[in-house]
Amino acid sequence: MVTSLQIPVKVWIELHDGDQEVPTSCDVIVQTETDTIYTAHFVTLAYLRRQMDLSYAVSQQFEDTPRVRYAALETPHIVIDEIDRDVIEDTLDNLIELDVFESLFTQVTEDEINDETDPDRTARVGTRATQEVAAVVLSDVLVVEDDN
Repeated sequence: MVTSLQIPVKVWIELHDGDQEVPTSCDVIVQTETDTIYTAHFVTLAYLRRQMDLSYAVSQQFEDTPRVRYAALETPHIVIDEIDRDVIEDTLDNLIELDVFESLFTQVTEDEINDETDPDRTARVGTRATQEVAAVVLSDVLVVEDDN
């Protein structure tokens, strides 16, 4: 079986928990050897727990709302044990090897990926972001850890 692998050449990690001692979420930006750029949101179980606690706190503000803990995730999230460069890179390796990387990451560049060139692919191409989103992802990153 031949797969169309997206080999990362650069990985950037944008942390989201500036006020927390242990980060629980981050955006991961991946540039592949074809210069295609992808992004995905990585979170820990502690992040999900905090989201559930926040929804419960909000439900307490409304008299007719049942008090319930939940997390509504609008975009794909990749749940990992800890926000750590090695864990993220190992997860990337696994997602690429399992041929699900492109279905979990959002492509933020315009280059077309042609699934017809590889009929053995098992994953659909990830949702492509708009050029405006790509510009924000690439230029407005607040805290970035570069692998170089």
